Amino acid sequence: MTCTDHYASGEAFGLCRCGDCGFILTQDAPAAGEIGRYYEAPDYISHTDTRKGFMNAAYHRVRSYMLGRKAHLVEKESRRKSGRLLDIGAGTGYFAHAMSRRGWQVTAVEKSGQARDFARTRFALDPKPETVLPTLPTGGFDVITLWHVMEHLEDLPAVWKLLHRLLADGGTLIVAVPNCDSYDARRYGDRWAAYDVPRHLWHFTPATLRQFAERYGFGLTACHPMPFDAFYVSMLSERQQGRSMPFLRGLCAGTSAAFKAWGDKRLSSSLIYVLHKKDRLHNEQ
Repeated sequence: MTCTDHYASGEAFGLCRCGDCGFILTQDAPAAGEIGRYYEAPDYISHTDTRKGFMNAAYHRVRSYMLGRKAHLVEKESRRKSGRLLDIGAGTGYFAHAMSRRGWQVTAVEKSGQARDFARTRFALDPKPETVLPTLPTGGFDVITLWHVMEHLEDLPAVWKLLHRLLADGGTLIVAVPNCDSYDARRYGDRWAAYDVPRHLWHFTPATLRQFAERYGFGLTACHPMPFDAFYVSMLSERQQGRSMPFLRGLCAGTSAAFKAWGDKRLSSSLIYVLHKKDRLHNEQ
C-alpha cells in the first residue's frame, strides 16, 4: 500500500512486504542524513512535548499513568527493584526520570538534540546522543528498554547485535512497537496513523518480531498489550482523514479495538515484548 506523511511533508511512501517472512518495510525511506527534517514538525510530541490540542493533552495524561505501569512491568519482568538500565530513544526523558526516582542507575540515549535539551532542563538528566552506543560496555546493563523506538532505527541487524552485546547475562530486553497486524491497522488500512511514514522504517507483527529476536540470540518470554494506544492511534487516524469529530470517532474505534485485543492480545494496536538472552533461558531449563 501507499501511505502519506501527515506530519511534516505530505509526501507519499510505499510499504513493501517480504514474500518469504512477511516483514513490512517503508520503501525509499530517506537516508540517515536526510530523515531529520521529517521529525521537525511542531506537533511531533515525542520530541517537542507539545500539549497543543485536546489529543496531545490526553496523551500526556495517559503517559503519566503509563509511566507507573511501565516501571512496574520492568521490575516484575527483570525481577529487580534496581539496577543498570539503558533507555534507548529516551525522547523527552519522562521514563528515564521515573526510573531514576525509583533508584535505578539510568543511561538515557536520544538522537534528537531538541529532546535531549528538554530532558536536561526539565529533569536534570544527562541524555547522550546515539553515537555513544558503540562505546558502552559489553554486558553493562541489566535492563534495556526501547519504547516505540525500534521502528525508527536504520540498521536493524546492527541494532539487534548491539543489544545482545550490551545486555548482561540474565538481563531483560523490553521492546514496544506498533502492531501492523492489529485490529485498528486492518480497520484503517493505509490511513492507520501508526504507519507514520517515513519516520517508521519498519512495521512489526508478533511473528516478525519473534523472528528477529530468535535470529539474534533472544528468547521471547512475555508479550503485553498497550490498550491505550488503540484510542490515541484511532483518534489520529480519524483526524488525518479530515473527518468531523475525530475524538469521538476515534474513541468509538479505539473501544472496539480494545475489546478485540482483550479477546486476543495479538490484535492490540501496540505490543510490549519481553525478551531474554538465550543463555538465561537455557540456564533456567
